[in-house]
Amino acid sequence: MIWTVLVLAVAFFAYSNGANDNFKGFATIYGSGKLSYKKAITWATITTFLGSLAAIILAVNLVKSFSGRGLVPDSIVADPIFAVSVAMGAAMTIILATKIGMPVSSTHAMVGALVGTGLAISGGEVAFSKLATVFVLPLILTPVCSAFLSYILLRFQLKSLRDERNCVCIPEEKVLVQTTENRQVLELPSLIFEKSENCDQIPVKSVFSFDREKAEDYLHFFSAGLVSFARGLNDTPKIVALLILIPFLNVQAGMVLVALVMAIGGLINSRKIAETMSHKMTSMTGRQGLSANLITSSLVMGASVFGLPASTTHVSVGALAGMGWANGTANFQVLRQILMAWMMTLPLGAVLGIGAYYLVQTIF
Repeated sequence: MIWTVLVLAVAFFAYSNGANDNFKGFATIYGSGKLSYKKAITWATITTFLGSLAAIILAVNLVKSFSGRGLVPDSIVADPIFAVSVAMGAAMTIILATKIGMPVSSTHAMVGALVGTGLAISGGEVAFSKLATVFVLPLILTPVCSAFLSYILLRFQLKSLRDERNCVCIPEEKVLVQTTENRQVLELPSLIFEKSENCDQIPVKSVFSFDREKAEDYLHFFSAGLVSFARGLNDTPKIVALLILIPFLNVQAGMVLVALVMAIGGLINSRKIAETMSHKMTSMTGRQGLSANLITSSLVMGASVFGLPASTTHVSVGALAGMGWANGTANFQVLRQILMAWMMTLPLGAVLGIGAYYLVQTIF
């Protein structure tokens, strides 16, 4: 009976995680008007699912990090009631944030539930030094790093990309050039530079043309998929860590289960998060969204490979905040609300984890 309850509790956590997190990679594409919400959430779900499956090979270390070992005594980690309580506390925290459209960290919610439940069971035996160095420090530094990198990159773009002629065309007709030394006449290809909206109106037959804006749109789409892939890679093992006690369920099966439920949560319940991240935080162009996505995916995938508990939410919001700061469109009122939600996530996860523990203990 307890194993069934644990599976259901973890599935609830995976659902809430998908609802709050799945869309974040494609927030820049939806926000810049490049894709509709329906198409954006569909691709976000597919790429997140692929990242979750890749975690079976690439991110097993995170399963160990989030089992609770080293943070609370091993005897507590081995108690299935502890795992149920952590899953319920984290899930309720995330689903509450999703209902009000606040993008918060599932990692923070889970760490809060781990600490709160651990304190309730052990009476204070929690390794706070490990909590600070292994969990809290990376979660604080990553959004600061992403915001700084996004700001620097966008400021560089705004200074260097002043020429809006995005289309390059090489016509069939060649230009005749006379050399100065032996006065030979050479036929060389010419180049025509135009704005994207005028590319189709160039009155010559081309052998080659390149539209920078279209190329950036393709790269933007790819980068959004990369962020969602990185999120699936980073978050799935954290949730699966709560299932490793179940004797009949191995890690690989747990990864698949979490990936499927996470996808369902994203498809059904992502709309409010999409509106907050895409339209309320800052205005953006496709090029700016591409830069933010590349920074987010690089930091999150790097953290996943090295087993660091980086939050995709914190990294992506940090990148968007840095972008809005650089282009002057950041909505600091919304950013303050998100920051307040982040500050509440860890203690709320702890309180709800403790409440879930006393409830489950009473039942079993």
